[in-house]
Amino acid sequence: MKTLAIIPAYNEEESIVDTVEELKAIAPQIDYVIVNDGSKDNTLAVCREHGYNVLNLPVNVGLTGGFQAGMKYAWEKGYDYAVQFDADGQHRPEFIQKMVDAAVAQDADIVIGSRFVTEKKQASARMTGSALISGMIKLTTGKRIKDPTSGMRLYDRDMIKRFVYEADFGPEPDTVAYLIRQGANVVEVQADMRDRTAGESYLSFSKSISYMMRTCMSILFVQWFR
Repeated sequence: MKTLAIIPAYNEEESIVDTVEELKAIAPQIDYVIVNDGSKDNTLAVCREHGYNVLNLPVNVGLTGGFQAGMKYAWEKGYDYAVQFDADGQHRPEFIQKMVDAAVAQDADIVIGSRFVTEKKQASARMTGSALISGMIKLTTGKRIKDPTSGMRLYDRDMIKRFVYEADFGPEPDTVAYLIRQGANVVEVQADMRDRTAGESYLSFSKSISYMMRTCMSILFVQWFR
């Protein structure tokens, strides 16, 4: 099974080297591509200096556009699986193979690297938002996703194709909910994660609140007209 780690990167010059070198050291069987999403810092220069495999987007298109570019690369190169892998060091490479193994063993279309398969959610505003999204998915699909906001998701080749040819597919919980209703088999495996230590997040606190609200509205209403 050929697996590609898609690493969207926006202003990640401080963390990209550690992230890629750890991936190469711990999971050398996993290929990778960095999608430089119009970074304003030296992310692209750092990647080229180290000889990393990088797709350069000349302008910032956001996480969805950057991830779709990576999925197109995965589709054209014939990968069986593609996993979204954060550039900021939060995702840990030792869990990628476990996700691949789960996909094969359970014939899964999507595998989520979940923080809460064996661990409980902590009490916080962000976890409250996560629980709300989980409830919306349960309400509309009948399936309980314990960690719907985890950005570490593995997709099989059928899902890769859909991300390439269906323009409104983003790596977000509402798309996962939609795909569940379309018959996709989604499973979760325990994956421990770290806090961001450097770089710039796509989501500020205010954007996080807006994100939670938009996601819930999309799951409850928008996805039914997709």
